[in-house]
Amino acid sequence: MRGVRAWLIVVAALVVCTLMVGGATRLTESGLSIVEWKPVTGTIPPLTDAEWSRQFEAYKTIPQYREMNRGMSLSEFKTIFWWEWGHRLLGRLIGAVFLLPFLWFLWRGFLSPGLQRRLWIIFVLGGLQGAVGWWMVSSGLTERVSVSQYRLATHFMLALFIFSAVVWLLQRHIQGGVPSVAPLRVKVVGRILLVLVFLQLYFGALVAGLRAGRVFNTWPLIDGAFIPSSARLFFEQPWWRNFFDNTLTVQFSHRMIAYTLVVVAAVHAIDAVRSRTSPAIVSGALWIVAAMLVQVAIGILTLLNQVPIDLGLAHQAVAIVILTMTLFHVERLGRALPDRTPAKLRLVVGEGG
Repeated sequence: MRGVRAWLIVVAALVVCTLMVGGATRLTESGLSIVEWKPVTGTIPPLTDAEWSRQFEAYKTIPQYREMNRGMSLSEFKTIFWWEWGHRLLGRLIGAVFLLPFLWFLWRGFLSPGLQRRLWIIFVLGGLQGAVGWWMVSSGLTERVSVSQYRLATHFMLALFIFSAVVWLLQRHIQGGVPSVAPLRVKVVGRILLVLVFLQLYFGALVAGLRAGRVFNTWPLIDGAFIPSSARLFFEQPWWRNFFDNTLTVQFSHRMIAYTLVVVAAVHAIDAVRSRTSPAIVSGALWIVAAMLVQVAIGILTLLNQVPIDLGLAHQAVAIVILTMTLFHVERLGRALPDRTPAKLRLVVGEGG
């Protein structure tokens, strides 16, 4: 099992690297620099001046070049090209690093049938992610100067689901551990916290896709108020489109979910402490609160400075850390036994100790 554990850790680390390079690719507006999808031959970058010229001329045919980068030099093009090429190469590397050891472990009989099924599902999702990535890029090649925020969010969330599945397997089926004890309400709120984290990550992707972090760069007010007018928040029709297309509504939603997350995480941590759950669960809940407070501070700085690359990447990195911590915490809660000790008895035992 030690080899399987090391393999899954490497896969998870590579997914994080790909997410971070993807974030840099987005922030540097590099994602449309390669206008073709060649899953195999695309692994080899341009090696001659003629090939570099061909790639550059292809980029000149899309709206992003004509409307944003007209007059760009070949040297400048190479910079954005390498970001996108590196992102795609990492995606291919993950596929190889996942599949080859997986087949070897299958051959040696190191994987249980249940673990095999889950790993095959992750592999299929990884293959789908490559297609989703091209589906995202293709949305910015004809009529737009950037990719669709819907498709970007889909691409980002699928990567996070793959990462989460690997982390969950690593924690539950490889790490093991002795079950702890936790009341049902602590377990339920922990799951709610994980759902809110995913929801926040989705809205973060929409903010990135709409470049919504580069507008309304004030805090705690947004558009001149803590809560903007409904006329500004819901002018798109039908009303629900505002949550995906209206930069004000998307950024406002991202802020409100952040506040909600901090409150729910704090209440959850306090409840874990007062319920006298296991030290591991209490520690996990407190660390999540601390990480979220750091993330809020980074998010505010990122917004006030109009999303510089370093702060933007830091914001994304801490988001992945929070997701990882919450996954570990919820998985640990899932294995926790229900605490059926009467509250009065717990109090007496606590006082006696």
